[in-house]
Amino acid sequence: MILISHHTPRGIALASKDGGGTVRDLGTPDLAAVMAGGLPPAGAELEEAQLMLAPCVPNPGKIICVGLNYRRHAAEAGMAVPETPVLFSKFNNALAAAGEDIPLPAVAEQYDYEAELAVVIGKRAQNVAEAQALDHVFGYCNANDLSARELQARTSQWLLGKSLDHFLPIGPYLVSKEEIPDVTRVGIRCFLNGEKRQDSTIADLIFGVEELVSYLSRHLTLEPGDIISTGTPEGVILGRAEKVWLKPGDQVVVEVDGLGRLSNRLVAPA
Repeated sequence: MILISHHTPRGIALASKDGGGTVRDLGTPDLAAVMAGGLPPAGAELEEAQLMLAPCVPNPGKIICVGLNYRRHAAEAGMAVPETPVLFSKFNNALAAAGEDIPLPAVAEQYDYEAELAVVIGKRAQNVAEAQALDHVFGYCNANDLSARELQARTSQWLLGKSLDHFLPIGPYLVSKEEIPDVTRVGIRCFLNGEKRQDSTIADLIFGVEELVSYLSRHLTLEPGDIISTGTPEGVILGRAEKVWLKPGDQVVVEVDGLGRLSNRLVAPA
């Protein structure tokens, strides 16, 4: 199942996309109900290029992010490989859609990209064993954990540099796990103005999807629609010898195999 959230005069609506690329209207059902198996009948065919996309999960209850979850990214950041997941949060103000322009506010200059696989919970998870963790996952989407590095480093808590408005583009699709039987085998890439900057595989995660879902569920209850952004591989600007930070006019594309292309342009604040 491939789901698209998009804006309409009646609010955010859902559409489905089949393997042949045909997109059909699903109306405005509750996404949680769809995840629970309540997929409505497909309606009229839609032209995908004409849709104004919304974040593929428009209203998550929680956005949980994982830091330093690839060994080579920890090395480029000059930090130790963690023994347990490093967790921080973003808020819904950070959500943005594929194709949406992302303003870079004047409060910082050291803006950076982070290509990530986001996991979307489909069924409540509490004290879940790793062997059952995927039973509680609905699917996956691309994410770009945009970061303001000097704000991130201002204190020991990363939140300020991570939760600026529109600093978590996700999408363009929410793809059910059945479409990607083994997520560890897929690649993850990031392009800046057409230049490949990040290129890795989900198999390189220190803490994989099942381990993260299980670990989190032992400490807090995960609900349908919650997002876990699983971390970024090496290749961020922070780790480069010559640090040319993101600036207005730059185009960042995130690709996880099977999840489409998440493309966003950086712009000056209004």
